[in-house]
Amino acid sequence: MPGKLEELIEEINGREDEKVSCVIADALIGWATELTAKMKIRRDALWTLPAASLVLSFSIPKLIEDEIINSNGTPTKKQMLQLAPNMPAMNSAHSFWACVGESMQKDLFDLTVNDIKAMKVTDFLFCNSTYDLEPGAFAVVPQLLPVGPLLASNRLGESAGYFVPADSNCSKWLDHQKPNLVIYISFGSNTILDHIQFQDLALGLELCNRPFLWVVTPDLVNNANDAYPEGFQERVAIRSQIVSWAPQQKVLSHPSIAYFLSHCGWNSTMEGVSNGVPFLCWPYFADQFHNETYICEF
Repeated sequence: MPGKLEELIEEINGREDEKVSCVIADALIGWATELTAKMKIRRDALWTLPAASLVLSFSIPKLIEDEIINSNGTPTKKQMLQLAPNMPAMNSAHSFWACVGESMQKDLFDLTVNDIKAMKVTDFLFCNSTYDLEPGAFAVVPQLLPVGPLLASNRLGESAGYFVPADSNCSKWLDHQKPNLVIYISFGSNTILDHIQFQDLALGLELCNRPFLWVVTPDLVNNANDAYPEGFQERVAIRSQIVSWAPQQKVLSHPSIAYFLSHCGWNSTMEGVSNGVPFLCWPYFADQFHNETYICEF
């Protein structure tokens, strides 16, 4: 990738009417920042996770020095950390690189360490968050500029880049529901449930006797069509809508939505908070456990 990007920039700069004057890259691809620095092009980075996760990343040397984590990012023991005043305490076991599975932990930790070095030499470092949500975190990293929430509803346009085409019937179905009654369930595009979790959730939704809109992505559970409890879909058909993907920002802004059962991904967190929807939290991996702490306790 670095070589291909360099070729592309050189090709563009070789034209008479166009020049690349700045590259804005995801902060977790530090090589892009390093490349643009070498090419003497202004380099900016966008941190798409919460500001608290960046504070945690910048704290890595101190955490190693204090023997809270080892050189691979593994917590030496479970303990609560207060990274800064006005930030919620976090469990040392919930560092985002420690919540991705053993096979990925060291790679993500090493990547984070390298990317932090690159971020410190950017011209501007942006973050998809706000001072109102994370005043303590922004106080620790004053060079971090909040530009969030980056929501499609804040601009003239529709969300793009869906992994699965959004079901356009969601809004029509919600229009026929009573205000403040529907439970919306979505775990994003990466969460995977085992069959027992999936069936327990389905039975819980049935027993709550509330209308619900449930996003069941193709990868949420193996063999999704066979994973439902026997007869479940028929029993809840009159008060449910099960879709493979939903236009989430439109859904969360709908007056019929009462609760958002979420994996606490940062985009979902920002979208739910921006619409004032109460959360039911079920974090899955990475920064989602710390996001849950923000939602529930701060």
